[in-house]
Amino acid sequence: MNDPKRISVLGATGSIGDSTLSILTEEGANDRFKVVALTANSNVKKLAEAAIRTQAELAVIADETLFDDLKRALQGTATEVAAGQQAIDEAAAIPADTIVSAIMGAAALAPTLQAVRQGANVALANKESLVCAGELLLKESETHGATLLPVDSEHNAIFQVLDRRERVEKLILTASGGPFRTLDIEDMIYVSPDQALAHPNWTMGAKISIDSATMMNKGLELIEAAYLFRMDERNIDVLIHPQSIIHSMVCYDDGSVLAQLGMPDMKTPISYAIAWPHRMPVPGVERLDLAKLATLSFEAHDPVRFPAINLARDAFRAGGVVPCVMNAANEIAVESFLRREIGFLSIVELNRQVMDAFMSQSGASNAPSSFEDVFEIDRAARQVASDLLKTHAA
Repeated sequence: MNDPKRISVLGATGSIGDSTLSILTEEGANDRFKVVALTANSNVKKLAEAAIRTQAELAVIADETLFDDLKRALQGTATEVAAGQQAIDEAAAIPADTIVSAIMGAAALAPTLQAVRQGANVALANKESLVCAGELLLKESETHGATLLPVDSEHNAIFQVLDRRERVEKLILTASGGPFRTLDIEDMIYVSPDQALAHPNWTMGAKISIDSATMMNKGLELIEAAYLFRMDERNIDVLIHPQSIIHSMVCYDDGSVLAQLGMPDMKTPISYAIAWPHRMPVPGVERLDLAKLATLSFEAHDPVRFPAINLARDAFRAGGVVPCVMNAANEIAVESFLRREIGFLSIVELNRQVMDAFMSQSGASNAPSSFEDVFEIDRAARQVASDLLKTHAA
């Protein structure tokens, strides 16, 4: 019998973390997996419960002020406790076979880098790391022998059906269209955070739900796909598919189009990533019944009502610091919208203004030469976005 695969989950209390832990605690999972480290930002109760359920070796909370709370919650268990951002990075560096990177936003970059540098399989559920530092992260992966395994359903689908890269004509990323797919742009002015959070198909965290509503998530995924699969951005299309059954497609030069289908449940791509290079049974996932669905529909995305995808294309084509700048601006804008400080349409508008501010500077097209450069660009872009927010809020 093989030894259990050692798994760490960075961002264990978010939606991806929930789905991952559901797989890791299914009946019989103890024979296949051993949980090494679990991390969370501030949800002590949920982190402690997860650590107890999985018998994790280590639990880390990012907020240092919550260390004592976590220690009390895990008193009497064998789980070690730590707190702070450095402790998160150190947890990612603990030897493991597979590390699930599910921390939200650019905050995932530093711990993901630590995971890559130990040569682990990195189940990447965080697209922002590649958006901000794609070339640097891929170079580190190659240097240290790490394997990046995409968890996003779209990239995971492509990963499953992509076998002859030299024969690929294009990739097609599918998108549900979010909650406002058919809403007139005049009405988008008035949408609330509650409406934007109500995704029709997926249960996700707040940030990615808003990104889905603006379709910025698809823009970020387009950049991620260009890096992951070494594909020219011009050969990556986005297709609206409201049912979220076909998760993405690969078009080959013989006219074949290969697709991966499944119900919209993140446990499927997560299980594929953590079991890779094998598959594993996931009993709790609803099985696809095409006869019951009867119809699968598709449509082109509307760049006027949803300009975020083309904005992301512009950022990728500009290169240099611009993708990182766009991502930082988007994170600030989404947070502001969730606090009801700006309107829905102001999210993408702010992203464009911050991008323009940086693109007008000399050196903007120069690629970051180090991860320290990336962190500084991210910080500077957030400051510019915060300053511009005052205008939008007014």
